[in-house]
Amino acid sequence: MEQLEEDGRTFMQVISEKYSPENFPYRRGPGVGVVVVPSGPQGSPMKDRLNLPSVLVLNGCGISRAGDEGEIAAFCAHVMELDLSDNKLRDWHEISKIVSNIPNLDFLNLSSNPLNEATLEPSCAEAFSRVRRLVLNNTQVSWDTVHAITREISELEELFLCLNEYSTVSPSTVSCASLRLLHITDNHLHHWAEVRKFGAMFPALDTLVMANNNLSSIQDPGDTLQRLFPHLRSINLHNSGLHQWEDIEKLNFLPKLEEVRLQGIPLLQSYTNTERRSLMIAHLPSVNNLNGSAVSDSEREDAERFFIRYYLDHPVEEQPYRYHCLVTKYGKLEPLAEIDLRPQFHARVEVHCEDKVEQVSIRLDQTVAELKKQLRAVVRLSTNNMRLYYIDKDIDCAFGPEEMKYSTRALHSYSIRDGDEILVVPKTK
Repeated sequence: MEQLEEDGRTFMQVISEKYSPENFPYRRGPGVGVVVVPSGPQGSPMKDRLNLPSVLVLNGCGISRAGDEGEIAAFCAHVMELDLSDNKLRDWHEISKIVSNIPNLDFLNLSSNPLNEATLEPSCAEAFSRVRRLVLNNTQVSWDTVHAITREISELEELFLCLNEYSTVSPSTVSCASLRLLHITDNHLHHWAEVRKFGAMFPALDTLVMANNNLSSIQDPGDTLQRLFPHLRSINLHNSGLHQWEDIEKLNFLPKLEEVRLQGIPLLQSYTNTERRSLMIAHLPSVNNLNGSAVSDSEREDAERFFIRYYLDHPVEEQPYRYHCLVTKYGKLEPLAEIDLRPQFHARVEVHCEDKVEQVSIRLDQTVAELKKQLRAVVRLSTNNMRLYYIDKDIDCAFGPEEMKYSTRALHSYSIRDGDEILVVPKTK
């Protein structure tokens, strides 16, 4: 028994414990995701005993071996998704025993299993032929293993190879024409010469996610990019090392590109958030989703107009090609007028009292009562003997001046501006 625990547990041991009726009782009703498996082979010790869902999550269970293949076939015929991440699987032969007995398996997650030294023989690779989505994150699987799998899985659509410490990409002699999504974040792919190989390996690639690879530049000319990635619709280059606008402009040669994720790159560090988004949108005319946020027609027009004004005063040699395209579209725009939107704290007004008119500077953060105290020396009246009226010079008010009769009201609430008038009327006795 001690030797068994040391070697790890079998796949069948784990599911028989986790999905026994005591731990996972059968529940009737729609949408519960629990399936009662038909009777297994005659004499099966677990016949009719397990209630397995079609999605099996068995991460971190210490699994190292398959166990009885007949039992797997009997109870897992309906299983479509299998998560075996963070187990002790180090032998592809054992994994193939599990997979080959699950005929409807669509999704397989083998992340964080110690597969770095495992060799995948062609006879074992055949077992994976029905899998459409395969996750091999943090397994350090070799490129030979990756190629063996992609050769055998004729309809593989999604492949995850994150955290595998790849600094180079070994090309394959046989392309995988079915792959649509490649997720290869958190590796060490610094040079575009390695990324270029994905074009030949996966000619129908729709989505390429390679954040956190510190890619330094995109070195291919436009016609090469167009040929290598003719179907690429989405690319994620978060936290790459791109530092030139020329690299961003090259993305325009990808004929189907619609979605780009480009945060945390050196090129954008010196710009404000608004500048970053506007300049990126203007540089990428076909992209309708930037960093997970849709780009509306009105936002694009604003960004393109901003782009023209941004480069308007730059020397001709510093103005990018896109600038001249947009000038053709909108013309040379005038710089926007700078408007000071800060609140005013003072205003210079005309104070009228009987026949006297004086220019007075008043603080707008004071109250009507405080203004009366300020005007005592100007109009020679006590605060109790004056009534104040406000006259807005820009408004022809049909109701006459507005009386300032609330002593605690702040002057800024009247929107007083330079040139307005304050009328002081002595109270009648």
